[in-house]
Amino acid sequence: MTDLTRQTRRIRFLATIGLLSVGSLALAGCSSGAASPNGDTDASGDLTPITLQLQWVAQAQFAGYYAAVDQGFYEDEGLDVTIAEGGGDIVPQDVLAAGDADYAISWVPKVLGSIEQGANITDVAQIFERSATTQISFADKGIETPADLAGKNVGSWGFGNEWELFAGMQQADVTLDDITLIQQAFDMSGFLSGDIDAAQAMTYNEYAQVLETVNPDTGELYQPDDLNVIDWNDEGTAMLQDAIWADADRLADDADYADTTVKFIKASIRGWIYSSQNPEEAAGIVTAAGSTLGQSHQLWMTNEISKLIFPSTNGVGLIDQAAWDNTVDIAMGTTNETGATIITADPRATAFSNEYVQQALDELETEGVDVKGADWEPIDVTLKEGGN
Repeated sequence: MTDLTRQTRRIRFLATIGLLSVGSLALAGCSSGAASPNGDTDASGDLTPITLQLQWVAQAQFAGYYAAVDQGFYEDEGLDVTIAEGGGDIVPQDVLAAGDADYAISWVPKVLGSIEQGANITDVAQIFERSATTQISFADKGIETPADLAGKNVGSWGFGNEWELFAGMQQADVTLDDITLIQQAFDMSGFLSGDIDAAQAMTYNEYAQVLETVNPDTGELYQPDDLNVIDWNDEGTAMLQDAIWADADRLADDADYADTTVKFIKASIRGWIYSSQNPEEAAGIVTAAGSTLGQSHQLWMTNEISKLIFPSTNGVGLIDQAAWDNTVDIAMGTTNETGATIITADPRATAFSNEYVQQALDELETEGVDVKGADWEPIDVTLKEGGN
């Protein structure tokens, strides 16, 4: 791709932002932004218009998709992709199931509940291989394991984010009656004020928020040594998170959509590889897409997200059966404060498929692309106060 082509795309990208409503970001193309129910090409006959529904606003959690737009990877596959931002009142899998998007990004446990309620959608690429959910506490609280949560004020966002915590507690024979469960805001204010002893924190976001805060006892930013971290990957209760979901009915009945799915996954994986290899550039792309996060925080997020993907055991996006089964087992066997579980029976056979991601990986490997990133190494990111 020439510098002029990339510059032209970026100018068009920036000019589009001002024309969009909040929550939807149209990128790199001339489409109207509507989903293409039949996978048909646009009016010019050049590109197939596609809508991707995110589960949250523009941030580096989705850097690979934004990079795939910016770098022309989707265009290389004949796709004109519109990225629709999410928000607190948007359920990506519902948007997909309703036919208002072609693909959606969401956590597996959240979608399993929707599938049991009738949504016929399929995990076609498990982009995040590892979980980013942790429970953090100040070191002087002495909370090093799930068993240590007993008798403590434990924060949880709820809204489907609580299941790894609850599973870890139940595995350690800590019941919900043994803790004081605090409804945690989507920030770290309750933790920093001392109201919460152990708070939920994503490695790529809230954990960094603490490290961007001045410790009043030292006058310097908090350091990792000030914190204890319970990592659900280490505890065996991690659940699969960000995945690409597709419409199962369309996959079965529409050959064009199935073919487009392979192309979309392939270009998205290229975007994630680019993001991991060019974290500063990827952070800048997401910032240009409208993210309001500070520069150091955005770079931290980009770097931490790559840790969830690389190195990849079998190739980016390939769904590991053991990890899937563990997520399903937790979804069926872990209860919340009301005694409910996410699902009551095994999900339907169409809940996930490796058919499309495997084809995408095969094509990429044929083209000489390293789809595992065995030699990938994270960079060192210096956080600044407030993430600036």
